[in-house]
Amino acid sequence: MARNTDITRIIPSLRATFARLWPYLKQQTPLITLAIAMLVFMVGMKLLEPWPLKFLVDTVLNPGGTSRVPVPQFVRTMEPAWLIVLVAAAVVVIGLMRAGAEYITRAGFAVIANRVLAEVRLDVYRHLQRLPLSFFSRSRAGDLVARVMTDVAMLRDVTSSAALPLVASVMVFVGMWTFMFILQWKLALATLAVAPLFALTSVSTSRKIHDAARKQRQREAALASTAVETIHGIKSVQAMGLEDRFAIDFDQASRGSAESDIRGGRLSARLERSVDVLVAIATATVLGYGALLVLWKQMSTGDLLVFLAYLRRAFNPMQDLAKYTGRLAKAAAAGERVIGVLDEPLSSADESQLPAAPQFAGAIAFENVQFGYREDRIVLRDLSFNIEPGETVAILGASGIGKSTTADMLLRFHRPAAGRITIDGYDILNFSTASVRKQIGVVLQDTMLFAGTVRENITCGDDTITDASVERALEFARASEFVGQLPEGVDSVLAERGATLSQGQRQRLAIARVAVRSCPILVLDEPTAGLDDENRRAVIDGLVRLCHGRTTLLITHDLELAASADRVIILADGKVAESGAPAEILPRARQMTELVDSPPISAAGAPHVVAC
Repeated sequence: MARNTDITRIIPSLRATFARLWPYLKQQTPLITLAIAMLVFMVGMKLLEPWPLKFLVDTVLNPGGTSRVPVPQFVRTMEPAWLIVLVAAAVVVIGLMRAGAEYITRAGFAVIANRVLAEVRLDVYRHLQRLPLSFFSRSRAGDLVARVMTDVAMLRDVTSSAALPLVASVMVFVGMWTFMFILQWKLALATLAVAPLFALTSVSTSRKIHDAARKQRQREAALASTAVETIHGIKSVQAMGLEDRFAIDFDQASRGSAESDIRGGRLSARLERSVDVLVAIATATVLGYGALLVLWKQMSTGDLLVFLAYLRRAFNPMQDLAKYTGRLAKAAAAGERVIGVLDEPLSSADESQLPAAPQFAGAIAFENVQFGYREDRIVLRDLSFNIEPGETVAILGASGIGKSTTADMLLRFHRPAAGRITIDGYDILNFSTASVRKQIGVVLQDTMLFAGTVRENITCGDDTITDASVERALEFARASEFVGQLPEGVDSVLAERGATLSQGQRQRLAIARVAVRSCPILVLDEPTAGLDDENRRAVIDGLVRLCHGRTTLLITHDLELAASADRVIILADGKVAESGAPAEILPRARQMTELVDSPPISAAGAPHVVAC
């Protein structure tokens, strides 16, 4: 483990992250050019800062010393008072120019980082939306949220607070050590004698810092996962009295994250202080040996002052590396996690070249379809059946037999391992997924409502849907009455996941959401499960209207709802066991203990057996 997490791994990880971000960076070329130009100018000003003092010392305070960079003649001929004024003015001008350049550099790179990583976050989010369901079945929601939010944010923050200062320090390092060798190469070599000690300390400690940073990011993801699971399932958590158990899990993850972060902080502090000691040793070497060189007339006092000023900053990259190693390690871990999402393969190849599906009439055919979530878990085996345009077919079978998987295959959540699925004779894999799903209306058992208004939940952002169409859809779904009782009617804001509505009300809004669109095909997956008699009556009435004239695939355990279909298919062992009219099939289906024979609906306006 240690070999894979030392500083030599941080650099490749950061390089891989940079390579992945390069297409985004190219879009900011003008701003990057300006920021880099200002960065170079800022470094130049830092290199110039000690030179006015050198000229003052070598011409006024201690003239006559030997210097490899002689004082210009016009400076030597100036009056001491004017020279002092000139030196003071030069210090102010150089400081102002350096500060202005540094401001532009930092502001520019902050803008670049925010723009680039906002695009990255959007692409990660979009990529997540297109990943197959199998990816989400093996991933934790909190971990994915952490990758989209905190990992991308860490990359952005480290770019501004660590990477940029480190780049500037490296440029200063090269420039200053170049001048130090020009001023006195013997003294420069003596100073570099501490470099091997720094390398040994840095490599050993940085390996541990990166290891701690990676563990901390993993534990923060686990922390987020526990929080998300608790919030989403708060009703079950409270009902089963699991608050303490989840609190313990959260506390363990929180403590683990804190311990990793503390360990990384201690290691970073130790590395910083080790570098401070090495810098002190180098400074003592310069003072001792440099003073002798001045006495021996091999360098001037001004040269020694410049050398000392450079020495203080020349070790900044080493100090910065110690200071920012923890941040860079976290950035490397965050970059790996972000790239891991972007590298996750989609459910199908690039669809950019696939044409949009034509307008379907609704003839569906499953032709010898085979599918399994794993090699050892085959769900569908040689599944074949046809549905005619406008026909309603109910699919029954025991739990886990593949009913919902069949619907998922039609919606292209999974690809057949063998066989094919066609609509109107066209293989659905030959068209873009979006164009196929656009023509399929879906009502599921667990209806997804968003934190928005009733109108927004029905239109789903489609600006072409008029208010009149929304009202008709609500009437169609028998939802107008309860929507009219909401404080703002269709403009009432719903709680997240529709928590303020009953399940039956959510189902009726789902029916309205489909009814407002002209979908030739419907997929109804357990639409009445868990509803009381009143809500079930209203939902069935809405479904009756909805499926009229549309090809409907009805997944249900409800035998009475199945009786409303034109045809019933019973699945067993991953294929069609029986198929026929409801009157013929349902009497035998009642022998299956998992299917329920709901009580007749006898209220006015709700027939006992309905037909789509």
